[in-house]
Amino acid sequence: MFRVVSWNVNGIRSAERKGFWEAVRRLNPDALGLQEIKASQPLSLPEDFSGYRWFWNPASRKGYAGTAVLARRWPERVWRGLGHEDFDAEGRVQTLDYGEFYLVNAYFPNAGRELARLDFKLAFDEAIADYLEGLRRSKGVILVGDLNVAHREIDLARPKANVKNAGFTPQERAWMDDFLSRGWVDAFRYLHPDLQGAYTWWSYRFRAREKNIGWRVDYVVISEDLLPRLKKAYIFYETQASDHVPVVAELDL
Repeated sequence: MFRVVSWNVNGIRSAERKGFWEAVRRLNPDALGLQEIKASQPLSLPEDFSGYRWFWNPASRKGYAGTAVLARRWPERVWRGLGHEDFDAEGRVQTLDYGEFYLVNAYFPNAGRELARLDFKLAFDEAIADYLEGLRRSKGVILVGDLNVAHREIDLARPKANVKNAGFTPQERAWMDDFLSRGWVDAFRYLHPDLQGAYTWWSYRFRAREKNIGWRVDYVVISEDLLPRLKKAYIFYETQASDHVPVVAELDL
């Protein structure tokens, strides 16, 4: 069994002070994809994580974006980026080749206030979709990450109030529709098609998490050839180390 976890930590050093390692111990991942690490150097591993290894992909801009993977099952090879300078400078994509499958860890851009970066976000969406299609021509692909989109109305607490806001625009949702229609599977929603109130991010303002006024923007997405291998998918709520919580999938790999 391969347990993969995705978690936007919104600053890994801040998360470390708020119980990051305790959460990772409970998650017990084979591979943990992190987004928005905001750090140029990896954290030191506690003694009981001696079997794990970091794969680090910081942004060139200090204290911004970036991705990392903490792996207990080590890949055969690893590479960074999409081959697009504007995206790759922000440390948004890592690919791990596990022989039997690829694992891609990605931090999708946020469309921003007043949708100032919507065009950048949509360009990234198209670029990574093409990249993933290329990978799966040879074998199955697992995509983990903060996709910065709530796909359907069920995926956020207040859909009508957010139609014109970043993460729930018609353009972003249409891209997600198209992407999934090509033979990609949202693991959590596949196993829990009607579950409401299942969110992965809450604003720090207005006691949003306490009231569960949230969004589901963090995903494990698998190529449909891996669907027979999918056994579990769930959200791990037992941490407050970030404004996001981890999402988990287990596959028979």
